Amino acid sequence: MISREAAFELLKQYNKDHFHLQHALTVEAVMKWYANELGYGDQAEYWGIVGLLHDIDFEQYPAEHCLKAPELLREGGVSDDIIHAVCSHGYGITVGCGVTIDVKPEHEMEKVLFAADELTGLIWSAALMRPSKSTMDMELKSLKKKYKSKGFAAGCSREVIERGAEQLGWELDKLLEMTIQAMAATEDLISQEMKEL
Repeated sequence: MISREAAFELLKQYNKDHFHLQHALTVEAVMKWYANELGYGDQAEYWGIVGLLHDIDFEQYPAEHCLKAPELLREGGVSDDIIHAVCSHGYGITVGCGVTIDVKPEHEMEKVLFAADELTGLIWSAALMRPSKSTMDMELKSLKKKYKSKGFAAGCSREVIERGAEQLGWELDKLLEMTIQAMAATEDLISQEMKEL
């Protein structure tokens, strides 16, 4: 398996934007948290690397998101299982060039990535509206209020988030609550790493 250090270097070859790097680190941390929470603690590093690399092609090739990724990842020496997981987070989504991603999330890890990816963006947007600018004091009910407001974080697809919960066999509230917990538990770690970039 590619090391975390090599994966981060590979990500930074194609991603320079502060926002994209922070999103990658957030999804990595959330994936590691979920691995530990769901009984896959021995695979936490692996889940994290998938989260770190999931948007590798998005900054430079937004219209070919999840289509360009296999080429970039293969060149970086990444294994096929990680490539499959990365591409599966776009399942059923039609990207800018008109292609619908047909790589289906199969393993629980892939389903968690699919469900949590969009949601981390929505939760972070909600956090930035709070006086604390943090997820650490966020409650489910305040997130749900924002979630139901169609105009709020309109770029975060509720349909994808709900499809993600369904694929996991979870109630939406469970996904929202756990992802808030994951982000609150890892927020300090991510801001520290962002400072070091």
